[in-house]
Amino acid sequence: MASSSDAMEVEETQTHAQKTRAIQIESLPWVEKYRPKQMAELVSHEDIISTITRLIDSGKLPHLLLYGPAGTGKTSTILACAHRMYGKHFGSMVLELNASDDRGIDVVRDQIKEFASTRQMFSNMPKLVILDEADNMTNAAQFALRRVIEKFTRNARFCLICNYASKIIPALHSRCTRFRFAPLSDAQALERLTIIAEAEKCNVQEGGLEACVALGIGDMRRSINILQSVQMGFGKVDPTCVYQCTGAPMPTDIQQVLGWLMEADFAVALSCISALMHEKGLALVDIVTELHKYITLLETSKPLAKAQLVVCLADLEQRLSVGTNEKLQLGGMIGVFQQARVAMAA
Repeated sequence: MASSSDAMEVEETQTHAQKTRAIQIESLPWVEKYRPKQMAELVSHEDIISTITRLIDSGKLPHLLLYGPAGTGKTSTILACAHRMYGKHFGSMVLELNASDDRGIDVVRDQIKEFASTRQMFSNMPKLVILDEADNMTNAAQFALRRVIEKFTRNARFCLICNYASKIIPALHSRCTRFRFAPLSDAQALERLTIIAEAEKCNVQEGGLEACVALGIGDMRRSINILQSVQMGFGKVDPTCVYQCTGAPMPTDIQQVLGWLMEADFAVALSCISALMHEKGLALVDIVTELHKYITLLETSKPLAKAQLVVCLADLEQRLSVGTNEKLQLGGMIGVFQQARVAMAA
């Protein structure tokens, strides 16, 4: 009788644990909930993934340096590789440090060195040390890491992940095999978003996912976050909701702004654009960024004037990034277009 009640209690405990885990998974942000766990789930950079897979299968994985823009799959790729290499022993064989951790010279000398200097008793495979956002490490820590990588290659492999390879010292470059992760194409991002939207039963309208992809600009993480925000905030995913949720200017607004810049005089253009920005809460830097796409498509017999216009917009964007007065910069942008119109008509 006692054994029967004990078995029922164990079964209830297991059921409760499963329900708790299901609730925790359901409450995760979609970025983590749908992070690829296997190599086959990765949606881009087939050449890089196939190369790393061959190296893993042959037991010749070198030290790696993965770099490229945010949200292009660098961390997901190396974690999927680690799961493929270690399986259920992932927890004991992988050390992952992120930018949120203190990664000064003391961490390299103590924590990383201690982990890399030992081997698992019943495994011939080397351990894996993942240093995410390695471009935020101090120079002293990078120089200390150089010696650790060299000394403990027999026991461990190192994977450095960063956005800017130029911030990694040359000594680490020479010790690693480098792979650049380019921004995802629209087709790749759209394919993944479609899978997530179907799994979450999102109310997707025509053009909604395409708008998420366009605003993501090759960043898969950003596109997924936009999709989740729009679905939770509006209950449906259509282009209008996507642009309202993100605060980005709609393409129709940019076309209207470009029309005023190319056809109206200075005072009218200044008044209309200021009113539009105030009404829809638009930032000038977003307008400048979107205008660039349309300017490159302008048909004119004066390509030099168009090139000069792009140069002036680049200077304007740089000034806005350091906190200059937006009203003055708006006037400057309109003045630049007035001059370009005269040059194109001459």
